[in-house]
Amino acid sequence: MEKHITLIKGDGIGPEIVNEAVKVLDKVAECFHHTFHYQEVLAGGCAIDAYGTSLTQEALDACIHSDSVLLGAVGGPKWDQVDPSIRPEKALLGIRKGMGLYANLRPAKILPQLAHTSPLRKEIVDQGIDFLVVRELIGGVYFGERNTYQENDEWVACDSMIYREHEIRRIAHTAFQTARKRNSRVISVDKANVLDSSRLWRKIVHEVAKEYPDVTLEDMLVDNSAMQIVKNPSQFDVIVTENMFGDILSDEASMITGSIGLIPSASLGESSVGMYEPIHGSAPDIAGQNIANPIGTILAAAMMLKYSFDMPKESECIEKAVNEVLSQGYRTADIQEAGCTLISCSQMGNQITAQIQ
Repeated sequence: MEKHITLIKGDGIGPEIVNEAVKVLDKVAECFHHTFHYQEVLAGGCAIDAYGTSLTQEALDACIHSDSVLLGAVGGPKWDQVDPSIRPEKALLGIRKGMGLYANLRPAKILPQLAHTSPLRKEIVDQGIDFLVVRELIGGVYFGERNTYQENDEWVACDSMIYREHEIRRIAHTAFQTARKRNSRVISVDKANVLDSSRLWRKIVHEVAKEYPDVTLEDMLVDNSAMQIVKNPSQFDVIVTENMFGDILSDEASMITGSIGLIPSASLGESSVGMYEPIHGSAPDIAGQNIANPIGTILAAAMMLKYSFDMPKESECIEKAVNEVLSQGYRTADIQEAGCTLISCSQMGNQITAQIQ
């Protein structure tokens, strides 16, 4: 199989971690007789430096016309004072919108080798943490109308949380279809006791649920779900929710697994083309030192093989390789502990690549 991948290495540690993911992908291609072609484009702060904007039309076109996009990280304090319309983070919003990536899939899974690093009590972790947050990505308050104005001699700001029926319906289908590949349980998170947008959300999700009689559906208010994630995470399989709630809950979920350096994410749309990235930031304070953890990006590449390329065996091969390297006691600086072997970013990539077979 032949695939074209657009690489956005981005800022900070982005180039280092993407390079290691490409190393792993090349080994997968060799072992499974595929061909991966790469096209690198600039986005984020490096694009501001080069072109005066965080995302050029040429870069967006390369993403749209590829088979998938692999992203490192964007942003950093260097660009904190640039015009808000071209901030590095605007590149991500532009890519999501331009590619129609309305669904973000972020796993929260505790690896047995690192279970002791979770901030949760051992008896909670021992029950298992393995769920997926399916977040609506291009609707809601982040993309609603906003206005700042003066009223009675004081400033007033307004942001609109708008959801249309088709936006809710399509993310619900994504959640139920994904649940079928897991444990067939969906919890829909909203604030239907207060918000009209959530009441519509709940109505449409229940309509879609009728098409998936083999999948169970439960409603949960967002404040309760935030508590339940730390109290009893084993009850969750697939969480589906709107943009802002998903943004908050997925970050909370990432922290209970012990390290954000190991967590990938996928952003998907109607087509098989998606954007895959680790959830951590650009970490400019350690950029160029070859000490970053590339595992989140490598696992993002594994998600790309599974969801965009329909290569489940190849994806599983990468996951097994990561588990084996961690079981052998190799650690990057962010997850280093007594009795383990400290290795660099590139050495971690080499170790994982060597396990691909």
